[in-house]
Parts: sequence; structure tokens; C-alpha cells
Amino acid sequence: MSASTYLAYDYPLLSVFWSMLWFFLWIMWFILLFRVVVDIFRDDAMSGWAKAGWLVFTILLPFLGVFVYVIARGKNMGRREAAQARAQQQAFDSYIRQTAQEGGTSSVDELARLSEIRAKGDITDAEFARAKELVLSGHGSGTSAGATSRH
Repeated sequence: MSASTYLAYDYPLLSVFWSMLWFFLWIMWFILLFRVVVDIFRDDAMSGWAKAGWLVFTILLPFLGVFVYVIARGKNMGRREAAQARAQQQAFDSYIRQTAQEGGTSSVDELARLSEIRAKGDITDAEFARAKELVLSGHGSGTSAGATSRH
């Protein structure tokens, strides 16, 4: 058996640490590269030609391109990201407000729905009266007021 066999104890602990460090730096490099590319596309103040130039620069010479971009435009990268996060939060909040206003049912809507259910014969007059009292008192919706469906 002339080929040397490497076992786990043949790989020194310091080499493991160095390997882990290089692997971590390699992953961090790709994260930084993708953040720069996303920031290039996100920046509305930059013209299309400037975006194309930065993109070509970061693709053809990735290390130099990314480092020059971070030095030249890195200060505003965080501001653009925070502005986008704020805009997304505001859009989400306005969507929630709009949905809550549209989705909310008034007591008039609930009484109309209860009347339709009673007209179909799904609830009795006593159940309708009890649900109507609950809706008018504001303690719950008509369907969750103890009205049972008879199918």
C-alpha cells in the first residue's frame, strides 16, 4: 500500500480553522457581490447607462468592481435599503388598513345576512331573535351568536 492515507488526525486543527475561515470569507464575498448587484438595480437616481457600466465592471472585474462600488457608492447603500424597507412596510400597512375597512361588516350587513338565513329556513325565528339581539348589542356576529345551521 504505497498511497498515503489521510485520516482525520492527519489534518491539523489550525488547518481546519483556516479552511473554515476561507470558506466563510468566500460565502461573505458572494453575499457582498449580490448585494452590490441588487443595489445597482435598486438605485433610481442612476441612469441606465451608469447601471450597465457598474454591472459590467462588477462582472468583468468582480473584486475590483465591488470594492470600487462600495468605496464610491457604499454610503448610500444602507440608506436605499432602509428606504425600500420603509416603503414596503408602508405598502403593507396601507394594504392591511384597506383590507380591514373593506372586510369589516357593519351590524346592518349582519342583520341582512341573518334575514337571508332565516328566509332560507336555516335558522328558526327564536335563533334569529337571539342572534339579532347579540348583533345589536355589539357582542358578536350573527353567525357566531349560537345560531345553528340545519342542513
